[in-house]
Amino acid sequence: MPILIARGNAARHIYSTLILNRHPASFFIIVCTSMDNTIFILILIIPVTGFVLERYLEYLNAGMWSPTLPEKLKGICDEEEYRKTQFYYKDNKKLSLWSSSVNLLVILIMIAGGGFALIDKFAQSFSSHAVIIALIFFGIIGLASDIINIPFSLYDTFVIEKKYGFNTMTIRTFITDHIKSWFLALLIGIPVLGLITWFYYKTGPQFWLYAWGLITLFTIFMNLFYSELIVPVFNKQTPLEAGSLRTEIEKFAQRTGFKLRDIYVIDGSKRSSKANAYFSGLGPKKRIVLFDTLIKEMTEDEIVAVLAHEIGHYKKRHVLMTLVFSVLLTGIMLFLFSLVINNPSLSRALGAEKPSFHMGLIVFGILYSPLSLIIGLVSNYISRKNEFDADRFVKENFKPEFLAQALKKLTVKNLSNMIPHPAYVVFHYSHPPLLRRLQKLE
Repeated sequence: MPILIARGNAARHIYSTLILNRHPASFFIIVCTSMDNTIFILILIIPVTGFVLERYLEYLNAGMWSPTLPEKLKGICDEEEYRKTQFYYKDNKKLSLWSSSVNLLVILIMIAGGGFALIDKFAQSFSSHAVIIALIFFGIIGLASDIINIPFSLYDTFVIEKKYGFNTMTIRTFITDHIKSWFLALLIGIPVLGLITWFYYKTGPQFWLYAWGLITLFTIFMNLFYSELIVPVFNKQTPLEAGSLRTEIEKFAQRTGFKLRDIYVIDGSKRSSKANAYFSGLGPKKRIVLFDTLIKEMTEDEIVAVLAHEIGHYKKRHVLMTLVFSVLLTGIMLFLFSLVINNPSLSRALGAEKPSFHMGLIVFGILYSPLSLIIGLVSNYISRKNEFDADRFVKENFKPEFLAQALKKLTVKNLSNMIPHPAYVVFHYSHPPLLRRLQKLE
C-alpha cells in the first residue's frame, strides 16, 4: 500500500488527479501538516474500525445458530420457525453488509477526496451568510445520504420484509413517507440547526450553553407532544373502544395508582404485520398506544401484561431518568465540541480553505464516535436493567405468565434472534434476550 506525502490542498489535488486517472495503487494515505495529519488519519481510521468491529460482532452472532432446534427453545418455537428466523437473520445480515460497505466507502472518499470541502465551496457560492451556508451544506449532505440509502431501504421493505410476510406497505406509502420525513426534517431541522449555528457565531465559546438550552426545550417538547403532532403525520390513532379490553386496562391502571386517560390504537398494519405497543408523554400528556396487529395477535390478558410492563417503566421513573440522562449527555457532548470547534485543523483536515462551524461539526462527529460507543454501552446496560425492573413490576402487580406468553409470541412472530451472542447483546441490545427475561419472570 503506497504512502503519498504532501501538504494541505496540494495533497488533495494529487489525490484527485490519481483517482481521475485511475492510478493502479490500491489506496493512498495523504499526510498534511502535523495536527491536520493526526486528525485526518483519525477520521479515516475511526469509521473503518467501527465497520470492522460491527462485522466481527455479526460473525460472533452468526456462530450461535445451530442446524437443529436448540433444547432451550423447545416449547417456544418449532423447527420450521427456527429455520425461518435463521434465514431472516442471514438475509438482513447480507443487506447490512452491503449497506454499511457502501456508506463507509462514500465517507472515506468524501474525507480523502475533499468531498466535504467541495460541498462547502458550493454552499458558499449561494450566500456569504454563515448560517445559510451551514443549512445548505447539511441539506445537501442529508439529501445525498438519503438518496444513497433509498435502494437499500426499498430492498429491505419490498424484498426481505415481503419475503417473510411482514411488509404491508405500498410503493405509494413508501414514497409519501419519504416526502413527509423530508418535510418534517426541513420544518424542524432548519430552525434548530440554524439557531445553533447562529448561537456559535454570535456568542463564541459560550454557544454550547445556548445550544444545550434549545435542545433541552426541544427534547421536552417532543416527549410531551410526539404522539399528538408527529405520529398523526404517518399514522391514524383512534381511541380504544369501550369494551372488556379497555375495562381490564383501566382496572389495572387504577389498581396500581396510574392515572390513565388516553388509550389509543394505531394502524401499524398499514406498513407491517409486526406487533408492538408503546408508552409516550409525560404528566397529563402520557398516552398508551397499541398497534392494531397486537390486538389481533394476543389475548386480553397478554395485552394487559404488555401494558403493565409499559406502566412499570413510568411508575419506576425510567421515562424521566432516561430523559434526564439524555439531556446531560447532550450537554457534555456540546461542551466537548465547544473546546475544539475553534481549532482550524478540524476544517483543514477535510480540505477546507477556511474554518467553519459546519465543517468542524462533521469532524467532531467522527472523532466523538468512540466516546459515543462507550456511552451507548452504558445506556444499553441501564436500559436492559430497566426492562428487568418493568418485568418485575408485572410480576408483582399482575400475572407474569401472561407477559411471558406475550414475549414468546412477539419474539417468534417478529422472527427475532432468540439466542444472540453475549457480546452482541452488550453492544446492540437495549432489551434483554428472550430467554433471560423468561428466566427472571419464572
